[in-house]
Amino acid sequence: MTAALTCPQCTLENVYPDGANHVCADCGFEWPLHAADAEEDDDVVVKDANGNVLVDGDSVVLIKDLKVKGSSIVLKVGTKVKSIRVVGGDHDIDCKVDGVSFSLKSEFLRKA
Repeated sequence: MTAALTCPQCTLENVYPDGANHVCADCGFEWPLHAADAEEDDDVVVKDANGNVLVDGDSVVLIKDLKVKGSSIVLKVGTKVKSIRVVGGDHDIDCKVDGVSFSLKSEFLRKA
């Protein structure tokens, strides 16, 4: 005997499969059929300007002068940044340059 599938959002049992997702007919919430599909989406692959995969702890070099918003600071081309941290979002690299924390886009970096 199988347990009835319930919606994780509204907890009602009026759920049906639709393609690769389950759909709740009551609230319209959708989620993947298999839990493994959801876990695969969490893996973030960040690549530098040359297509090399970046991971936590890598060292990178800036390939372009970057102006810092709200400041007169300019990060110069060729600046080496050690011990980066890969995060999600638009600015996908967290790092420190001269003791100041920055969030950078990987498209302006190359692996050192």
